[in-house]
Amino acid sequence: MTNRGLVDLIISRIPGISPADKILLCKRFDREEDISDLSKTDVEELTGKKILRDWNMDKVRSKAERDAVLAGRRGIAYISYVDETYPPQLREIYDPPVVLFYRGSLPDLFCPLAAVVGTRRPSSGALAQCYRISRELGAAGIPVVSGLALGIDAMAHRGNIDGGAPTLAVLGSGLDGIYPSSNRGLARQILEKGGVLLSEYPPETLPFKGHFPARNRIISGLARGVLIVEAPEKSGAGITARFALEHNRDVWVASAGMAAMGNQKLREDGARVISSAEEILDEWGIMREEKPGDSIPFSGGHLASSLARELNINCEG
Repeated sequence: MTNRGLVDLIISRIPGISPADKILLCKRFDREEDISDLSKTDVEELTGKKILRDWNMDKVRSKAERDAVLAGRRGIAYISYVDETYPPQLREIYDPPVVLFYRGSLPDLFCPLAAVVGTRRPSSGALAQCYRISRELGAAGIPVVSGLALGIDAMAHRGNIDGGAPTLAVLGSGLDGIYPSSNRGLARQILEKGGVLLSEYPPETLPFKGHFPARNRIISGLARGVLIVEAPEKSGAGITARFALEHNRDVWVASAGMAAMGNQKLREDGARVISSAEEILDEWGIMREEKPGDSIPFSGGHLASSLARELNINCEG
């Protein structure tokens, strides 16, 4: 819990207002008694917007109190937008979450992060390239942030862990329930290796469909650049790419996924096609010393198939 008590949890629970409006309230109030005295009309006047949902502050505060209790019982911590440990890259976007719940170790505030995302049903070549690039980034000390989904996301986390970096997973549900359940083992490994699970949703929040597009803005917001490994034209990874462009982040597409319509469209829009982490590091001006075992040959289907079987990942081709 922050030194602001329940202020930020209360704000995060106010229904019918945007994340940007919640940040406005977060900046304005720092005492529970002040925020607890607000009515729906007060919030409308402060934000300048009509709130369509009915609510009262007593019920909002009760939910916030329950969030704090559940988080404490289940080993879930949280930070507020105004905390010094809040990721600075994320603070730059238009609508950052007012509260981030987390398990594990928060990332180094001064270390750049690379987002690696893509389809849940990747081709074998894209899956293998995703693993290799994520592992190379890890070997260079660059944590990867992704969404813990099947396919590309899971392989990005696994490659980054194998490269020695503390990977970050952003969930579209509460942290007391891993979705999909088949990635529970991977989630445990992320924590064991010094990484972190993050969510803007309080404990016991189910993985509703609408949560995942919102989750993708956090993935992009945390990162300095976003790599789309392989994505259909209409996909969650495509949404992440659009957020990345809005957030003024670097956007790349992986060479092994260029058969996908989403990758082709992004290239047409100016995204750079890359095939290795070295190209990202060069663009960022990051030098790394080659270590024995850092280099990983691109072995296509064989590497992808063996890792996919271990992680229970759907793999085409």
